[in-house]
Amino acid sequence: MIDDAMMDEALALAARGRGATSPNPMVGAILTRGDRVVGRGFHARAGGPHAEVVALDEAGGAAYGATLYCTLEPCCHTGRTGPCVERIVRAGVRDVVVGVEDPDPRVSGAGIRYLHDQGITVTVGVRRRAATRLNEAFFTVKRRARPFVTMKAAVSLDGRIAAAPGRRTSMSGAAALGHAHAVRAEVDAIAVGSETVLVDDPLLTARGVARRRPLVRVLFDTRMRTPPSARVLTTCEEGPVVVITTEAAVDAWPMRAAALERAGAVIEALPARDPAAAMSRLVAYEVSDVLLEGGAVLQQAAWTAGVIDRVRLYVVPVVLGRTGVPWMRHGRFSFAALADCRTQCLGQDVLLEADVQRFD
Repeated sequence: MIDDAMMDEALALAARGRGATSPNPMVGAILTRGDRVVGRGFHARAGGPHAEVVALDEAGGAAYGATLYCTLEPCCHTGRTGPCVERIVRAGVRDVVVGVEDPDPRVSGAGIRYLHDQGITVTVGVRRRAATRLNEAFFTVKRRARPFVTMKAAVSLDGRIAAAPGRRTSMSGAAALGHAHAVRAEVDAIAVGSETVLVDDPLLTARGVARRRPLVRVLFDTRMRTPPSARVLTTCEEGPVVVITTEAAVDAWPMRAAALERAGAVIEALPARDPAAAMSRLVAYEVSDVLLEGGAVLQQAAWTAGVIDRVRLYVVPVVLGRTGVPWMRHGRFSFAALADCRTQCLGQDVLLEADVQRFD
C-alpha cells in the first residue's frame, strides 16, 4: 500500500535525528501530491524546526491539497517551537496520515482532533508498532515518568563479568568495543555503580565516534565512595556527572559530598535506595534513555525494581571459572524468555539483545 511505503520512508527520515533530538522524539514527515513527493523533513535537533515544518517549507505552494505523512501526531501546543497543526492547516494540506498518537499529555489526540475540526481527513495507526518503537525512550518517559533503561554487560561463556572481585577485566574485542561506543554516542546517559568507579576508574565517554549532545554520567553511590580524583570527573565539559545517593549518606559523610561537588559532580540525594525513583529523577536532566553499564549489584537491583527495558549482552569466547564474578547472581533471569531476541556477530564476540518492555 502507498500509505505503508510512504510511512516507511518517513520513519527512515525520522531516524536521521537519532542521538540529537532528546528530550524530543524523532519525527519524519513526507508530503505527496498524487504519486509525487513534494516535501520531506525530519526533526534534526531539540529546539529546531519540527519535521512537518521542514517538509512544508520544502514543498512551498505544492503543499496545498497534498497528503502529509507524519510518524508522530503533529503537536498542537507551543513549546520551543509553535504548534505544527496550525501551520498544516494554513498550508492547505488535505489529508494527514499519522503513525502513532503523541503520548505527551499536552497533545495525546488533541492534534488529531484539531485537524479533524478544520476539515482535514486524518488516518491514524499506519506502521504504528514501528513508529512507537522508534521513539521507545520518549514513550517510556511520557508513560512511566522515567527513562528507557538498557542493561548492558560483557560476559564470559560461563556468565562472569570479571576474573575476580575487585579485578579490572577487559574481555570484549575491538568490534564489540566499537559497537558499545557507537551506542554511547546515541544515548542520553550512562550509569554505573561506585564499585565500577573504584575498580575500573572509567571515563564514561563516547570515544572514536561523533556525539552531538552533552552526555550525562550517573554514578550510583549510596556509600559516598567515589573519589574526587575519579577520571570521570575530569570530563565534566562533555556533560554533567550526577552522583545518585541517599540523604542519609550525605548526612553521614558531608565532607565527601562537598569534595565531590568541588570536583564538579552534582549530588542527587534521595530519601532511600530506590532504583525507580533514581531513574525518574534523571528526567529533570532531559534524560530519556539510560545505558546501565555496571556493576552486577546495581544491575541486579535495577532488574529487581522492574526498571529494565532492554538487555544487551556482549558474550565473549572466554571462560573465567569459579573465581570469576557472576552476572545477575540472584533472582531468576532467562534471556530466552524475553521478547524479540536478536543476535549479531561482532568479531570474536556475539551481541545478544532482548526486550523487556513490549511496544505491541
